[in-house]
Amino acid sequence: MPKKVRVNVRTLANTKAARREVRNGRDVMIVPSATLPDNVVMNDIMYPSDEIESAYKTLERTPAPAGHPLINGNFISARDPEGINIGWIGAWNENCRREGGRVLLDKIIDIERANQTEKGKAVLEAVEKGEPVHTSTGLLLDLEAANGNVDYKYIARNMMFDHDAILIGEEGAATPQQGVGMMVNSKGEEEQIEVINSTLEATENEFDWAVDMAARAAQEMERAKERKPLIDRIKTAIKEAVSGSEGRETSANEKGEAEMADDKQLDALSAKVNALGEQMKPLENIGETIANAIQDAVKPIKDHVDQIAANQKAEEDAKRATAVNALVKTGHWSEDDLKEMPMAALNKLVEKSKPGKAAALNGAFGGGGDDDEFQDVDLNSAINDADKNKEMH
Repeated sequence: MPKKVRVNVRTLANTKAARREVRNGRDVMIVPSATLPDNVVMNDIMYPSDEIESAYKTLERTPAPAGHPLINGNFISARDPEGINIGWIGAWNENCRREGGRVLLDKIIDIERANQTEKGKAVLEAVEKGEPVHTSTGLLLDLEAANGNVDYKYIARNMMFDHDAILIGEEGAATPQQGVGMMVNSKGEEEQIEVINSTLEATENEFDWAVDMAARAAQEMERAKERKPLIDRIKTAIKEAVSGSEGRETSANEKGEAEMADDKQLDALSAKVNALGEQMKPLENIGETIANAIQDAVKPIKDHVDQIAANQKAEEDAKRATAVNALVKTGHWSEDDLKEMPMAALNKLVEKSKPGKAAALNGAFGGGGDDDEFQDVDLNSAINDADKNKEMH
């Protein structure tokens, strides 16, 4: 029957590529790390790629404690309540994947939570400084005896990841020299589970990180090209297309050579024009975009002006209605007589018809004297103005 063991595999995190993000309103630090290359041999144990493929996803969302949790010198699962109390600094593992024959993952560290513990503060400080930070993957597996002429004694089977710890200032459970320990089960009882501590070669990690950083640098260079102003790219392409064709006379020989090269030049220029066309596509609808933006910006102003105009008209209509109603009550005019009369004339009639100012409407009734209060009002003119307005409308 295969022998069950606990293996702690120590490796190096990539603090040079650490970055900050905001998740759900909380600041986090993201530190790339790695573990278990395909078919690696450590401490006479070979880890087959197919076994790693079957098990690596069990690392997803596991704790990333500060060190391997220990009770009375014995290892305990980082998922056990007591293990959480011992090592939790608000860090976990995610984005687990296999790339280039290796398991890669990210350490997500909640900065506020980490700053609440001394171990958490030490982890953040080391990452911020770019200091070497080791990790150690804790996993359970079955050891199967190897057969044949091979350079290892056992084959790892049925692997199950428990956590990937962050090691700061400790050698502890991460060096082969430490040898064998004891595993504590979920009930707090000692289980006779051998603990094997292994270390991946740092040079291998450093090479992987160098490749990773080179890839990131290449991506940044490509992004920088994309950010180059479009107008500069257009100017460069145009200059290249017409360079050498202006500012001097062309000899007969040059003309002959140019004619022979016409097809090639035309093809090259056509390619440049096509490229420019692709670059200009984002600008095809720029007029419509600007017009819509202006319309959206002006709309509140237009609505305000329209409202003012509507209020003014409503006020004028109310004043006209009041004046017409007052004059109709005098019995001298009907609404039809007054509806087209200018507002100025209506106001003047209303003023003259106020109590105490009434007077005869013509000389036959005593009007027409110097004290005639209606001497400035020409009713015929007002009515004629109203008739003219009717004809115009």
